[in-house]
Amino acid sequence: MRRLAGALGPPMAVVGAVLLGWQLGVWSLRPPPYLVPGPVDITRAFLSDAPRLLAAMGRTGLAAAAGFGLAALAGSALGSLLAASRFLQRGVYPLASLLQMVPLVALAPLLVIWFGYGGRATVASACIVALFPVLASTLDGLRSVDPGLKEMFALYRARRAARFWKLGLPSAAPSIFTGLRVAAGLSVIGAVVGEFVSGFGGEHAPLGIVILAALRESRTDLVFAAVGLSAVVGFLLFGVVSSLAWLALRNWHPSAL
Repeated sequence: MRRLAGALGPPMAVVGAVLLGWQLGVWSLRPPPYLVPGPVDITRAFLSDAPRLLAAMGRTGLAAAAGFGLAALAGSALGSLLAASRFLQRGVYPLASLLQMVPLVALAPLLVIWFGYGGRATVASACIVALFPVLASTLDGLRSVDPGLKEMFALYRARRAARFWKLGLPSAAPSIFTGLRVAAGLSVIGAVVGEFVSGFGGEHAPLGIVILAALRESRTDLVFAAVGLSAVVGFLLFGVVSSLAWLALRNWHPSAL
């Protein structure tokens, strides 16, 4: 409990100070509410429409989690495959890096054409943006295995599968979890961007559509509330990955935590 309080205390104190300074600035400068609403106004907007916002948060969270899960599986598998073959590494890795270079907004309409409107295009958008960090971190981790340990495994004539499961994967685990932490936040960004293009309005609208509708109505307070909830989704995914990393690495790599 003390460790949790020690970890959460400093960032919560900083967030509280920022919110307090923000609210004091709004009270003193009095900007138009449609330009810069204060935390009090944003809280009121959230409370007045909490059921719809929380439901939208759940839909966006499910899409982001699904996209992140697919990216974690595909990225780690593809990174392991590339690490095992120098030819594939040179041929495929530069192409995979295009996922980070092509703007997601440009790809989103194509995802709608391929997957249709709704959740599938949103999940695909989240997966695409989160895939490369997992792939890159897996590949880098497997390539940085201690050469001395490699020689020892070769000396004992260990099979390739044994070298991967007993040497490569444990050694690469800190790097892989670093990529997963990055991908957790990016998956939420991908999901919201996908919802901008493929989401539905009405009672079942996700956060991306809520943000667009609030912008059209000049409800900046509601925009901030929806953006804040999307950040909460990202923090939750990041927390889950960090917890899994602690469970997996606390005995092998305590210095990586």
